[in-house]
Amino acid sequence: MTVNGVRNNIPDIEYMTDRLAALCRIPSPSGDTDEAVAWAKAQFEELGYKTEVTNKGGLLVTVQGRLPGMERCLSAHIDTLGAMVFEVKSNGRLRLTNIGGPPWTSVEGERVIIKASSGKEFTGTILVTKPASHVWGPETNKMERTQDNMEVRIDEKVKTKEDVFELGIKPGDFVVFDPRTEVTPSGFIKSRHLDDKASVAALLGCAKYMADKGLKPAYTTHFFITNYEEVGHGASYGIPEATREFIAVDMGCIGDGLLGSEYTVSICAKDSGGPYDLKLRKKLEDLGERDNIPYVVDVFPFYASDSGPALRSGLNVRTACIGTGVDASHSHERTHKEGLLATARLVTSYVLSE
Repeated sequence: MTVNGVRNNIPDIEYMTDRLAALCRIPSPSGDTDEAVAWAKAQFEELGYKTEVTNKGGLLVTVQGRLPGMERCLSAHIDTLGAMVFEVKSNGRLRLTNIGGPPWTSVEGERVIIKASSGKEFTGTILVTKPASHVWGPETNKMERTQDNMEVRIDEKVKTKEDVFELGIKPGDFVVFDPRTEVTPSGFIKSRHLDDKASVAALLGCAKYMADKGLKPAYTTHFFITNYEEVGHGASYGIPEATREFIAVDMGCIGDGLLGSEYTVSICAKDSGGPYDLKLRKKLEDLGERDNIPYVVDVFPFYASDSGPALRSGLNVRTACIGTGVDASHSHERTHKEGLLATARLVTSYVLSE
């Protein structure tokens, strides 16, 4: 299929994989995303695109189209799950409050970095408050994994609250999870925070494809890298008012009753907030069929995307949601290069189509 004079839109999967791995290793929990946004800004500018950091801290990349009217916006969120120091305990350990929705069971034993108010960083591990089976026996397994029963063991000689304060650690300091990013020889990408850094990589893949081929989108297109999606208001501000179609490029769900896989791009028909625009969804399906892109259509039962805050902000837009199939969302996630490529291909086909 020829689109805009180019046959088979195939973005550079090795470029996307490399950028995804690099981005996953940059801490960016909601509320502390400046470093990751600066990185993304540099990537788009290296490709020759003009960028703008919004007052709210997101990144807007605008690419002029061939035709007037019908501006489009595609978002991907760079913020991730994480935690914050809630209390410095009397025993020198830290009680946390989560950022976003990471299940406490999924972070037990996870290595973390504590970004202290002093400007220093310290390492630690998340454990239950009675972690030693040789001491507490069956109690360790029976303990409910909740905020009150989990704590951070800091890798410093601290025994009291005062010892911790002397390090410069206090309530309100960010705590980030070690992503443990790995790309396997078989093409799997394993990491925390593929939701939604995989989508940032997909948008970069589309942008690089257009830059390399000297292509323009059909209509002026905005790539919007949001930074508060995990806490519900990422795209509530910053989408240009002339936008008429908005696609949240997020993650595809995998699980019982769903068709999605790590090797496909998912098109979401409905999530917790209700159905997406049928006309726009059908357009994406048609592009998938036309260009032989492996895709599925699914309903996500416990899910929301940047489309929700975009609509609640009052924008007159049609919305859709697509994304790479991600296994074990909000835990230690996994996808495959094939799914990442399918997502970038659908994004590219859409951006170039009239």
